[in-house]
Order: sequence, then structure tokens, then C-alpha cells
Amino acid sequence: MSLAAAGHALLYKRDSRSALVWTCLNLTLPLVGPFLYWCLGINRISRRARNWHESGRWLSRSEICPLVEQSSQEVHLPDSAAHLSGLLLLSNRIVTNNTLEGNRIIPLAGGEEAYPAMLVAIRRARETINLSSYIFDADGIGAEFIEHLLEAAGRGVEVRIIIDALGEQYSRKSPRIAFQNSPVRLERYLPLRHGAYINLRNHRKLLIVDGMEAFTGGMNIRSCHMQTFESPADSVCDVHFSVTGPVVADLQRTFLGDWYFVSGEKLENPGFFPPIEPVGNALACCIADGPDREFRKIDQIIKGALSCAKERVCIMTPYFVPDREMISALITAALRGVDIRVVLPGCNNLPFVHWASRSLLWELLAYGVRVFYQPPPFVHTKLLLVDNIWSLVGSANLDPRSLRLNFELNLSIFDTELSATVSRHFERAYENSHEVTFQEIEKYPMAIKLRDNFARLFSPYL
Repeated sequence: MSLAAAGHALLYKRDSRSALVWTCLNLTLPLVGPFLYWCLGINRISRRARNWHESGRWLSRSEICPLVEQSSQEVHLPDSAAHLSGLLLLSNRIVTNNTLEGNRIIPLAGGEEAYPAMLVAIRRARETINLSSYIFDADGIGAEFIEHLLEAAGRGVEVRIIIDALGEQYSRKSPRIAFQNSPVRLERYLPLRHGAYINLRNHRKLLIVDGMEAFTGGMNIRSCHMQTFESPADSVCDVHFSVTGPVVADLQRTFLGDWYFVSGEKLENPGFFPPIEPVGNALACCIADGPDREFRKIDQIIKGALSCAKERVCIMTPYFVPDREMISALITAALRGVDIRVVLPGCNNLPFVHWASRSLLWELLAYGVRVFYQPPPFVHTKLLLVDNIWSLVGSANLDPRSLRLNFELNLSIFDTELSATVSRHFERAYENSHEVTFQEIEKYPMAIKLRDNFARLFSPYL
């Protein structure tokens, strides 16, 4: 058993330090070493996801309405983004979908802007509504969504909803009861009765109406995303995005692939993919990522963006637990003279993640990365801006759970207009935030440093 476990570690552990530790543990502790390796050392997450993929529970892009093919025409970056051509090439090589021209991406600040726009789109739906959310609270604003969705289904619109079974546990009231005995189709992603899957969750947020317009970002359907929430101290700030243009078809494919996984129903109606005319100037690429994929797409695209950046990189994320490679990429960019700024919530809703994140800051600060803490309420926004021309928006946080363990959906966007809006959002955040200094981190009591670094030990699973 020891020899078999040690051999497995040598073959499949890509990190030499991890391979050395597990090999020594397996050979020096018979029975105990192999037992620990079996429980903790084997990466079952990616293997299970790939097994599902290979078993036919997932559909490839070409299998989802293959009659609708994307244009293979080469896109041309604006002159201001010419130095990011390597990033575009990287995206085209690791992402199945093409980067498409003619899109319009509009940021919607908070639930006050996002939810009314989404409800208006639902009201004008004529054929299909496809909604995917990690959390869907059935009270408050969620009750309005339920009312509008039921009304749409009543007038003949096909309504399909995916909610994550683990995310459902965060809801004070689940929408399942409201949709019982109605035309609305609701499916749960990985119901917990099939196994206690803490990982492999569907963290995507997506609404597609008639295959023509979409909404995506990091915002769940919950009243706490509105500043009028009954408990302002518990409210959450976020940014969502309205999407129109040819890239909506790829968002639709992502939903239909997930729908096939949760329901077994392959939807082949070409009506899901109506002709879409160019409506804007944004170059956009849909990045559907998860542990079943050959590449860690979002992770590699972020690192590619850091290597191409010339002037400034702005990062805003609620959960910041970068791995060693990401830390090295950030530091290397800073040492090249790139202005790297990371904006985090000063008060996190997950204290353990906040502690682990803080234990990593000293190294970044020592090499010139600037870090800002935003005051309450909790900021759940996920944004990345490079050189005021390229943006990455969506559901993924900058932590192992998003980049390695869960299924996420992001948009890679080249657009000067959107970038200008995102840049102004960052500038307002800097003005209202406290900039963390290296000296400040060094002055923390030893007990705080020990606690934070203890939390960091669990960073691969946060």
C-alpha cells in the first residue's frame, strides 16, 4: 500500500514539494500514510468532473445547436490594445468560444439598477427565459422575480431555472415551492441527496431572454444586494452587467450545457439562437470554466493579462486568496513598473478567508503592490481592469474555490467605453478606502499573525 500510494504521488503530483511530502509520508508511515493520502492527497474534484464530462453528462459547444456556427473572422484590437494581442491569442487557444465583435456591455450598479432592468427584460420576453443563479431567495426582491417569471410562463414563455443545491441552503426561503405545479421548470444543480459535494458547485449567474439579451456578473437574486435592505449593516454592494450582441449566443450555450447536465434534456430548438446583429463596439469572449476543463481558463487568462500589462492593473474581489503562481505574477508585474492595485472589503463576511488573505499581503506590499480596504457594507464586486482597455467581469473570485473547484462564468472584454466606466468605479473606491501599508501589517500582534497564517494553511480549499 505504501509503495502504491508513493508511486501514485510521484506520477500525479505536479508540485514537486507536494510529491516529496506525500512520498516520504507514504514510505515512512505504513498504513497511516496511505490512509491519509487516500483521504486528503488525491484530487478527486477534477477527476470526478472529468468523468462526468467523458460520460456524456456534459455537452461540448459544437453539440449545442450545431446548426448555429460562430464566425471565424479574425477580430482586430484597437490601437490602444495592440500590446494585449498576446492576451487575445492566449484566450483563443484555451477558450472554446471565439472573441466576438459588435457587443454592448453595460454595468449596473447594485440591485437598484440590475434588478429592475432584469425584471423589464422578463416582462418583454416572448419565447424563452433561461435563469441560473447560485442563490435565489424567494422573499423580498426574489418574490418579484417569481411573480414575473410565473406571469411570463402563463403567457406561453418557456421558463427554465437552475439553482445550485448548496447555494439554495443560503436562501431564507427557497423558490421551489412557489414554482410547484406551474409551467416553470426548475432544476437544482447537484442535489445534496446525491452526495455532500462542497466543491463542484455551479457559481454562475446568468439570465438570458429570447436568446437576444443577457445579464451576468456576480450578483445573486437576494434583497441584500439593495441598499434599501431591511438591515443596512448586512447589505452587499455588487455590480452586474447587461449584455447584448453576438456573445449572447455563447452565454446561451453555457446555460443549455448546464441544463442538459441537471435535467438530461438536450434542447435543440434553433429558436434559442436567433440572428443577432452587432449593437456596439465591445470585443467579448464568454469564458465558461470549471474543474472538468483541460485548462484553468480564468486563472491562466488573469496571469496572461498580468504578463501583458504595461501601465496599470486594478483588481476588485471579495475573496482574495491567490496561489503562489498568482502571487509571483502580481509581483513580477509590479517589478516591471506596472501599477498593481488590489481592492478588498475591509470587513469580510467570511472571517476565515479574510485572515488567510491578510497573511499574504505583506509579500505583495513589500514588492510594490498597493492594497486598499473598502469600508462596510460588504463589497461583493468582482472586477479586473488592465491598462484601461481590457476588463474581466463575471462570477469568479480570485481564490482557489473559483479558479479550481467550482464552475464559473466570466466575460473577457476589450472596450474603451466600458473600461472608462470601470476605471471611474475604481477611482471612487480608492477615494473611500483605506490603503494598507507594509508597516501596518508588520505591527499586527503575534497572536493575529499566527491566526492569519494558520488560516492560510487551508487556502487551497477556501
